[in-house]
Amino acid sequence: MAVTASGLYGLSLEKMMIDTLGQSLEAEDNLVLMVTDSESPNFDTHDFRADIAAEVTGTGYSAGGVALTSTEITLSSGTLTFDGADVSWSSSTIANAMAAVLYTSVGSSATDQLICLSDFVSAASSSSGTFTIQWSASGIFTLDYTP
Repeated sequence: MAVTASGLYGLSLEKMMIDTLGQSLEAEDNLVLMVTDSESPNFDTHDFRADIAAEVTGTGYSAGGVALTSTEITLSSGTLTFDGADVSWSSSTIANAMAAVLYTSVGSSATDQLICLSDFVSAASSSSGTFTIQWSASGIFTLDYTP
């Protein structure tokens, strides 16, 4: 199986909603890593960074990704929106990045909580340049919380 769609990791979302995770999406301890199309995300059973099997590699890219800053949750007209600053890797050579994975850093790959995967739709690369993920103007993700 390959990356075919964006999605929230359900187990981590459930833990956040019932407050067993003890983490806040606005706590500024979130990171973004990238995966290749070889990643097989399971949004029902994957919950830790150790579940990620196909992280990209390359010059200027550090395993585990980069910090997501300026995180904000807003509520408006029945929609919860989570957003943050765009992320980038300068002077990088990265090949075949297919998706970004957002996670909350708790301490190790066995405890870091997966939040969401954002599918790029087609593979992206950089060659001795800056690789930037520019989030949608509508936010990193939105949830319609009205019945």
